[in-house]
Amino acid sequence: MFETISNFVAAFLTLCIFSFLYKDNPFYKFAEALLVGVSMGYAIPLLFENVFMPYVYTPIFLDHKFIIIIPALIGSLYIFRFTKNLSWLARYPITFSMGIVGMGIPMSLHSSVLVQMRSAMLPLASINITLIFIGTVTILLYFFFSKAHKGIYGKVTNVGIWFMMIGFGASFGYTVMARISLLIGRIQFLLGDWLGLIK
Repeated sequence: MFETISNFVAAFLTLCIFSFLYKDNPFYKFAEALLVGVSMGYAIPLLFENVFMPYVYTPIFLDHKFIIIIPALIGSLYIFRFTKNLSWLARYPITFSMGIVGMGIPMSLHSSVLVQMRSAMLPLASINITLIFIGTVTILLYFFFSKAHKGIYGKVTNVGIWFMMIGFGASFGYTVMARISLLIGRIQFLLGDWLGLIK
């Protein structure tokens, strides 16, 4: 009985979301608002238990590490984002957050840039390594804007454009494939679990 009711509710909400393909309507707005409400209702107590309690309440009130009060107060300034006159106070925690992101740049350089450089410096012993080398060099030359893209140099940078378009196309195709996979899952649910037309 419970499975039947849950399948009906899931199918109804799925059809509400699919109704946006026709036009924006109250059914879609209801499902959208329900998703946001349920997500926030789940996220707030989860953050309270997994973030506030172990990293704010326990260190300050139980372990008496009062230095934690400073970052807690800075983080609480995010609340002023919802006020009109004091919204500028929310810029301070954003500044600290961006500083923390900046601290991660050396790690991202090591995981992205240096790995790419290492791959481009290998001996050209296979077609894959050769393509990596050509792609890296031609793309870097494309972004060298102080020289006009004309003549032989322009033809070389056009090769870099081809490499970039292939890379963008592959990433976009992967995104579309993931979305199509979700769509197939929902259609299988509607036709199989809900209507029982397929098994």
